[in-house]
Amino acid sequence: MSDSTTDRTSASGATERRITQRGRYFDELEEGVVYEHRPGRTMTETDNVLFTTLTMNPQPLHLDRAYAESTEFGEPLMNSMHTLATMVGLSVGQLTLNTIVANLGFSEVSFPAPVRHGDTIYCETRVTGKRASRSRPGQGIATFEHLARNQHGEVVAKAVRSVLMQVSPEAGGEASA
Repeated sequence: MSDSTTDRTSASGATERRITQRGRYFDELEEGVVYEHRPGRTMTETDNVLFTTLTMNPQPLHLDRAYAESTEFGEPLMNSMHTLATMVGLSVGQLTLNTIVANLGFSEVSFPAPVRHGDTIYCETRVTGKRASRSRPGQGIATFEHLARNQHGEVVAKAVRSVLMQVSPEAGGEASA
């Protein structure tokens, strides 16, 4: 359902089928369904240092091992913005690759447990709502509830995200909820 299939004539004149990965169109999303995103992603110290320094965040809990060891955590923690970005990123291939128009906003972002170097996070997304755009024909607004768990099943991140999505060409560009 989420791939695009086309038939093309090759240089030799033979017809070949090509399948291109894409996300789901607005009209293909199902409210209440939970989409599991695999594989997971192991979070590394290199990821943490790179992301933290690229985003100009001087928090020693992410960059200074000696300092982090003196905290209640006893070790450096992953930057929570990296966790959020990774959680959303894990959903792209299955849900929004080449079908999203724009992120409209995030709400209810929380980090119930820390992510440590070496933790692997697994994500899932529930479609909690969808409606046709009133101002943009051929597009719709979907609401996603993203959830990330570590390798032990502990919830480490949650976020609600609203996105503007394209309606499939087959649906004639008419968004219906």
